[in-house]
Amino acid sequence: MSTTRTISFTLNGDQVTAEIKPHHNLVEVLQRDFNLMGARESCGQGMCGCCTVLVDGTAVSGCLYLAAFVDGAEVATVESLSTRERLSEVQEAFIEAGAFQCGFCTPGFVLMTEQLLDRHPDPDDDTIRHYLVGNLCRCAAYPEIVQAVKIAARRRKVERGAVM
Repeated sequence: MSTTRTISFTLNGDQVTAEIKPHHNLVEVLQRDFNLMGARESCGQGMCGCCTVLVDGTAVSGCLYLAAFVDGAEVATVESLSTRERLSEVQEAFIEAGAFQCGFCTPGFVLMTEQLLDRHPDPDDDTIRHYLVGNLCRCAAYPEIVQAVKIAARRRKVERGAVM
């Protein structure tokens, strides 16, 4: 018999609760209880980045991260980045650069890019490649992804008032 417990956390800015079992991972709960499909399980081993979610501002592999660990935490998914009116700078840059083909890995790359630019606002190519090494694109859109990161970094500078 598996016991359940209720967890409470902030999800994309809203306070939520979920009934979980000890073995439920974060991706399962996000999909089942909140109909959020951006983070998706692909490899099931935390090696591809498709399940990337931010927990308290740090990227985690949602397929390995037990849902119980987000009790009291702040969780952000790719769905939190845009509004009805506008995509984020990173999402716009990925479209402009054509930094996806099938799109399966894109949400994970977008979240990692958001975190990268928060920590390194003007990354060079080596920093970008090193930071995104945990995300895999089976379509091999890597040059376009690097270009998208550079575009997003430039846009952030302009939108946040930095001199280029």
